Amino acid sequence: MTDVDAGQVGCLPLTGERTVPNVSHENYWFRRHEVVYRALLPRCSGAVVLEAGCGEGYGADLLADSAAAVLALDYDPVTAAHVARRYPRVGSARANLVALPVRDGRCDAVVSLQVIEHLWEQERFLRECHRVLRPGAALLLSTPNRLTFSPGRDTPLNPFHTQELSGTELAGLVRGAGFVDVEILGLHHGRRLRELDARHGGSIVDAQVAVAVAGAQWPPALLGDVASVTCDDFDLTAGDLDASLDLVALAVRP
Repeated sequence: MTDVDAGQVGCLPLTGERTVPNVSHENYWFRRHEVVYRALLPRCSGAVVLEAGCGEGYGADLLADSAAAVLALDYDPVTAAHVARRYPRVGSARANLVALPVRDGRCDAVVSLQVIEHLWEQERFLRECHRVLRPGAALLLSTPNRLTFSPGRDTPLNPFHTQELSGTELAGLVRGAGFVDVEILGLHHGRRLRELDARHGGSIVDAQVAVAVAGAQWPPALLGDVASVTCDDFDLTAGDLDASLDLVALAVRP
């Protein structure tokens, strides 16, 4: 993987929360997001897709491989402008996600990955997703699992997050917004990532966080292992949800 200076033109700066492609020390988080986008690709085939909270835009561009059209929305104006400039096959706009600038029933799918935990009005956001979807269309979203991301706490450890959810809480929130056929999947480390966990004191995530908090230089072994992570190193399953890293909700607007 080629390391890219996050300050270069064409790449949004790292914020500590938003992940961007082609940065070797960010690769674990990038792949952890990318694997979910790739899992959702078949559900977006031929669809008019709205991505709510698109971040850097690489996911919206990936969805455009199979979708008929993708509209990528983000509240940050710099981010929206970046997406418009870097990913020309994706429509992009700045938008408040609890007041989506889309008419009722215009979308075949709403995708929103690692976004809802940032919102104060989560129920209102989901109602807006429901509004813009046509009957029979899909809501596809992901969020960190509160039970493993902020264990033993009711308030998030991450200062960028307003409220995190367990699998049960996420399913209830989605149903409460009017969706049906709600399915919750969990993202787990696969065999090779479990081996890397053992190599780095039990958790490759904790090892990365420790370097970031200390402002220390990356140990070569850790950097090499992080840079080697691929989508194939994660498992997305319906089992053992409480132990999952991230949650993925799949639901239908009746």
